[in-house]
Amino acid sequence: MIAGELYNSSDAELVQMRMKAKQWTYLYNEVIPVDQGPERSKLLNSMIDCPTQDAYIEVPVRMDYASNLHIGSHFYANYDCIFLDVAPIRIGNQVMLSPRVSLYTAGHPIDADVRNKQLEYGHQITIGNNVWIGGNTVVCPGVKIGNNVVIGAGSIVTKDIPDNTVAAGNPARTIRRITNEDKIYWENKQKEYLKRGTDK
Repeated sequence: MIAGELYNSSDAELVQMRMKAKQWTYLYNEVIPVDQGPERSKLLNSMIDCPTQDAYIEVPVRMDYASNLHIGSHFYANYDCIFLDVAPIRIGNQVMLSPRVSLYTAGHPIDADVRNKQLEYGHQITIGNNVWIGGNTVVCPGVKIGNNVVIGAGSIVTKDIPDNTVAAGNPARTIRRITNEDKIYWENKQKEYLKRGTDK
């Protein structure tokens, strides 16, 4: 399954793994109150690979297996995100997902006869460091998003996105580079914000 080859999605072991993920997401979404942060973090880190244990995922969230999701430090996912992790989803540090972002590693054969035999495949999704993905974006199987990238809301990402870029659209394409001028602009905005705080 995780090797990118066809597999049978009705395999008993895979069905059991998906059921475990459904039970876990039910607990996370419905049972443990949102004000019980330590308990929610403990549950989250019991299912996904998060070495720094500082991920925060808003509810509700949906996952196929959960065990194929690997995230770095300071990860945040807003409401209604979907992780179809039949293949690995590898996410770097300082990544933010806006509401209803969907990461789909799963694919189906174009040929109907093969598809109807419940055969599927999966291709890894990789997301670098310092990435912000806008709301209602879909990232398709096999895509690699580089470091320091912004993806505009509503995008359908079907191909790799290079480092230091803003991309958007259907299909998503690079709109422009992220430059030093952007850094200067936003650092000045930060200084203005901090100054307003000291003026109160």
